[in-house]
Amino acid sequence: MPKIIGLVVNRTKPNAVQVTQQIVKAIGACSGQVFIEEEAAHALGMSEYALSTSDFHGKVDLIFVLGGDGTLLGAARHFACFEIPMLGINIGHLGFLSEAEPDNLEESVQRVLNGDFYLERRMMIETVVMRNGTCVHRNIALNDVGVGKSSFARMIQLGVYVDNQFYDEYFGDGVLVSTPTGSTAYSLSCGGPVVVPNLQVMLVTPICAHKLVVRPIVIGATQQIRIKVAARHRDFGLTVDGQVGFPLESGDEVIVSKAACDTVLIRWQERAFFSILQEKLRGD
Repeated sequence: MPKIIGLVVNRTKPNAVQVTQQIVKAIGACSGQVFIEEEAAHALGMSEYALSTSDFHGKVDLIFVLGGDGTLLGAARHFACFEIPMLGINIGHLGFLSEAEPDNLEESVQRVLNGDFYLERRMMIETVVMRNGTCVHRNIALNDVGVGKSSFARMIQLGVYVDNQFYDEYFGDGVLVSTPTGSTAYSLSCGGPVVVPNLQVMLVTPICAHKLVVRPIVIGATQQIRIKVAARHRDFGLTVDGQVGFPLESGDEVIVSKAACDTVLIRWQERAFFSILQEKLRGD
């Protein structure tokens, strides 16, 4: 059973200090050991627990991520290659990816240290930007990769290919390539379908395409998506999980495929995907 916990903390959240202190106390009460990412530990006045995130691999059994969905997405990209299991603890807004809440911290810590959970693997995608035959950017995403124009720019032209076969051409704001996890994020707002997280597929969702008939598509995870970018202006780029940006140039090709690593999430047996979907996204 896991005994050494690493904490990743979003220090901008109002209750970050209080929740971190509660978790450290709860882990100690269960005879566990805790480390806190170095910068957060110093900022929160808990330097005795500091450990660089580069040293988490090999020293922690799993990671508690304190924040919202954005914090967990960043942690997923950072730690995915090590596949360290992560528990999201929601001290943010939506917390769709989180499994625990601040009002049940002690219970959550006890469950984890007693092994009362299961692990859920979430597919990730890798994106490569090719410019004149050279790779100029590479990244991975848990939610999505977007190719789009900036706020006040004119439309861009995007040619979409699946396994080197031409699929469609879009004039509009852009296009998203999403994982099943990302199907409940930006893609959902653009009219994409909800996909259960254990499927091995990718979604291609146009963003405000200037067409009478346009539909998102779902393809297999073993396939490759290639997006050719064209525009008369330079005000467009690539976004990864809505957090990492990279400027694109006309003629660039964005290639998206299944990543070699997965995000591993800690889950409770009694919480089902569709109940979470109703709880978080029904809009009541």
